[in-house]
Amino acid sequence: MAKIRPSKGAPYARILGVGGYRPTRVVPNEVILETIDSSDEWIRSRSGIETRHWAGPEETVAAMAIEASGKAIADAGITAEQIGAVVVSTVSHFSQTPAVATAIADKLGTNKAAAFDISAGCAGFGYGLTLAKGMVVEGSAEHVLVIGVERLSDLTDLEDRATAFLFGDGAGAVVVGPSREPAIGPTVWGSEGDKSETIKQTVTWDRFHIGDVGELPLDSKGNIKFPAITQEGQAVFRWAVFEMAKVAQQALDAAGITADDLDVFIPHQANVRIIDSMVKTLKLPEHVTVARDIRTTGNTSAASIPLAMERLLATGEAKSGDTALVIGFGAGLVYAATVVTLP
Repeated sequence: MAKIRPSKGAPYARILGVGGYRPTRVVPNEVILETIDSSDEWIRSRSGIETRHWAGPEETVAAMAIEASGKAIADAGITAEQIGAVVVSTVSHFSQTPAVATAIADKLGTNKAAAFDISAGCAGFGYGLTLAKGMVVEGSAEHVLVIGVERLSDLTDLEDRATAFLFGDGAGAVVVGPSREPAIGPTVWGSEGDKSETIKQTVTWDRFHIGDVGELPLDSKGNIKFPAITQEGQAVFRWAVFEMAKVAQQALDAAGITADDLDVFIPHQANVRIIDSMVKTLKLPEHVTVARDIRTTGNTSAASIPLAMERLLATGEAKSGDTALVIGFGAGLVYAATVVTLP
């Protein structure tokens, strides 16, 4: 029987560079209040959000991803031709096929890099990072580009008081490459599909396909509403606060470190109250820098962690070599947490 030659990659993997892109339009809470009965004070107290970015017509999922990726590649000190795979996490690319990753790989100038999309909601960046680490260590790619990108303004019901203020647009990207020492810890990830109804799309695409418009939701003007993201806010909040703190602790344990060893905490930017509760439950020391990018960026789902990481490094609140705990969680319900060394 023939023996298959074993694959050979790098001993370890690390994040080599990070880049982000936020659309030029900044949307304050006052704009959201034009279509819902609420107040700026209520939105800030419930979510921590003051502003968010919404993409214009030219700021497509692909365009934003390319901008963020170019910065990440430059930050990593490599060229696009050295990228062996492109992994894009998004739920807001509306073409079922082909994957937007293929167009991004081509536009960036990669040398026919493997390219594919994943759909893991707000945990998508953690899923992509785990796949990238595996590719680098296994040897199927020396450098992997991981992108989280969303145009959630396209999936927002501006008349839904519970969600209209939450979502923003943007793209974040990292380059994962070889390392001589461990710099991406073991991933603690999973799903709880029995809770999948707590965050979902309001109407499935096939309802439009079959022309069954009788029960489709209508807006205040009587027009059929485009599918949007909806959630059971209290159920999601409780799950995130109580269950995700446990997952975060498991990631620390798997990496062999304690909260005292951390420099930075970068959770999914879903809600400031969730972030603050996790900080308290994990008993993070005061020296740990906590990302609260949601205040001016909103919830950008798969893009939120790399965008927050990029901002912390750009502002000097975090520095290269810092040890960071990252955790994403959302629709599915899915989650992924790991400890990384910042680029």
